[in-house]
Amino acid sequence: MISNQILQSTIDGLKAIARMELCVIDVDGKMVASTSEDMERCLQSARSFVESPADSQEVAGCHFFKIYDEQQLEYILVVGGQDENIYMLGKMAAFQVQNLLVAYKERFDKDNFIKNLLLDNLLLVDIYSRAKKLHIPAEADRVVMILECSNNRDNNVLELVRSGFSTNSRDFITAVDENNVIVVKELTDADNSREIEKTAGSIIAYLENEGITDSRISYGTVVKEIKEVSRSYKEAKMALDVGKIFFDERSIIAYSELGIGRLIYQLPIPLCKMFIREIFGGKSPDDFDEETLTTINKFFENSLNVSETSRQLFIHRNTLVYRLDKLQKSTGLDLRVFEDAITFKIALMVVKYMKYMESFEY
Repeated sequence: MISNQILQSTIDGLKAIARMELCVIDVDGKMVASTSEDMERCLQSARSFVESPADSQEVAGCHFFKIYDEQQLEYILVVGGQDENIYMLGKMAAFQVQNLLVAYKERFDKDNFIKNLLLDNLLLVDIYSRAKKLHIPAEADRVVMILECSNNRDNNVLELVRSGFSTNSRDFITAVDENNVIVVKELTDADNSREIEKTAGSIIAYLENEGITDSRISYGTVVKEIKEVSRSYKEAKMALDVGKIFFDERSIIAYSELGIGRLIYQLPIPLCKMFIREIFGGKSPDDFDEETLTTINKFFENSLNVSETSRQLFIHRNTLVYRLDKLQKSTGLDLRVFEDAITFKIALMVVKYMKYMESFEY
C-alpha cells in the first residue's frame, strides 16, 4: 500500500533527527528501505524475529521493533547503535512508521470509495455508511472536474496535481483510467461558478508552469449530496467529449455551456447523415470555399446582423447581400431568415460531429 520511496524518505528524516541507522524489512525478510548498507547484517536476525512472540528485542547490537497494521504484522524496524536512549528512539520511530501506515491506508480507503462512487459501483445504503465511516460529509456542495492531457502518462499528471492541490482534505484527486485526472471539489464560496473557474484556471496554470501546455478541463453541475457525485462526473465526461468537437479552442468547458451540442452528441450517426441528405441533397455544408464559410461564421457571430458583419469583414453591404443570395440559390436556405439560419447552423454542427466520430473509426 505504502511505497518503498515513502518509507525511505521517512527513515532518512528520522536518521537526521535521532542520528542512528535504521532499516525497514518486510515480513518475508526483504529490505525495503535502509539508511546504511551495513544494516544488511541484521537481515537474518530480522527473519527470525518475525516468528518471535516478542514485539521488540536486541540482537548483536541491533534493536528490532514490530510494526503492525490492524493487528497484522507488516514490517520490522531495525535500529542500529549503542546510544542509551536507543530503545526509546526506536519505539518512537516505529510509532511514526505505524502512524504513516494508518494515514496511507485511510487515504487509500477514501480514494477507493471515491472511485467506486464515481463509477456507480455502490448501493445507496453503502454510500452513506462508508462516507460516515471515512468521515466524509454526506451533504456539501461538490463538483466533479476532469483534467485531460495528451501526455498524461509520461508526466505523471495525477501526482503533479496531488502535490500542488491536495491541501484541502475535503477535496479528492484520483483517476479511474490512464488518460484523465478527476478532481472532486467541495465548494465553499457563495459564488460556485467563480470558485470552479478559479480552481480550473489555477490547475492549468500550475501544469503550464511544470511544462504541460495541452491541458483541458471540463466540469459538471454542482451537486449537494454525495450520492449525486456520479451524475456530476458523467456530465463532466460529456462536457470533455463535446468540448473537443464544438469548443476545441477552449481549455475550460462546463456542462452547462454545451447548449445544442449536447443534443447533437447523443444523435446516432445514421440519423445525422439522413438529416444532412434531406437538407442539402448530395452536398455537405462545409464543402463551400473558405470565403463563403468565413462569411457564414461571421454572420452567425453577429446574430444575423448584415451591417455589423459587412463592417467586420471589411466589405460593402451589397457584397455581403450578394454572397448570401448566392448561398440561398445553392442551398435553398436564406440565412437572413431565422429558421433557415438555425437549420444551417445545426447542419454545420452535425457535420463537425460526424467527422469527429468518424475519425475514431480508423
